[in-house]
This record gives sequence, structure tokens and C-alpha cells, in this order.
Amino acid sequence: MSAETPAAAGQFTRRRLQFRAWRGTRPFWAGLFVLLGGFPIMYFPYAHLKLGHLTLAMATTAGAGSLIIGVLLVVLGVSLWFQKHIRVFAGVAAILLALVSIPVSNFGGFVMGFLSALIGGAMAVSWAEGVPPAPEDAERDGPVRGGAPEAAPGPAADDDPVPPGPLADPLGKEGPSQGFEALGENDLSGTSPANGANGRRSAG
Repeated sequence: MSAETPAAAGQFTRRRLQFRAWRGTRPFWAGLFVLLGGFPIMYFPYAHLKLGHLTLAMATTAGAGSLIIGVLLVVLGVSLWFQKHIRVFAGVAAILLALVSIPVSNFGGFVMGFLSALIGGAMAVSWAEGVPPAPEDAERDGPVRGGAPEAAPGPAADDDPVPPGPLADPLGKEGPSQGFEALGENDLSGTSPANGANGRRSAG
């Protein structure tokens, strides 16, 4: 096996993918059917079949009409490949030419050309260009419509313990009893129950 074989295979794959992308943007199969339908229509009126020593000529008085119909179908098929905006006109014209070929060109090229051009014309009229899908990244990063609003941040939890001191209880919370004990003798208001005055100043 030569060293050029992988490169050749890769180039063939790339060309095939390019042709596939080109084919997907236009009515390729419709143009192919219309193109193939023109050949039997313009061929059989000028063909000569030999059966042993007997030559059978299928030429008719309308041979020129068959040639014109066949050439027009070939041109319409190629136009569908390179001028996709005329697909409706080309499809309707292909259907009409296929119908005219029945009485003019040996029953439309022995029905083969008639059916091929008729199917291709119908495919051209019904063809529509696809819409490329939206990129997934834009949908994922975009704002979500109708979503629940974000919850407002609540007050911070009091996780830090109260530093030890005269107002701190063993559980880290300030209690009323410890507060009263702390006020004790240093309370000048005279209203603290800890000094025994019950809200009255002591005499003397």
C-alpha cells in the first residue's frame, strides 16, 4: 500500500461531502429526473432498430418536435441545478412538455420519458429550501423566557459564636439572667432587680 492512499481517500470523502452539501441546497433530484426524461423523448424518433437483416425506423413526421421537446427538457433539468429560483416555472414547463410528448414523440418516448419528466416537474414545483437549525450554543446561553425569578439573598446566618464574656451564655447566646447579673452593683438606674431596690433608691 502506498503512502498516498490515505490522502486520496480523504480527498474523495471531502469531495463527496462538498457535493452532498451542494446537492442539498437545490432541487437536484427534480433536475435529474427532468434531464433524464428528455433523452428517450428525443432519441426514439431518430433511432433505427435492426432485427436481423430488417431495419426498423421509428422516425415520425413530428421528429423535429420530439427533438425540441427533448432539448428543452434537458435545458430545464440543468437550469434546476444552477438556477433554483426558477423551480416553479421549470417544473410547470416540464409537466406541460411531458404531456405534449405523448402525441408527438412516440407516446412520450415509450412512456419512459413522459413519466420521468412528469415526476421531475412535480418534484421541482413542490421543492422548498430548508431552514438551517439554530445553533445550540445560542439557545443554551440565551435568557430563559418564563423562568422563575432568582431568589433574593436572605439574611446571613448567625453562624459565628458570640465571643466569650460576661454576656455570653454557654450556648453562645445572650440570656436575660446573665444580663441582670452583669448589671448587678454597677447599675446606676436603680431599677435593676439585682440590687434589691426594686426601682427605688436606697436611703443613705
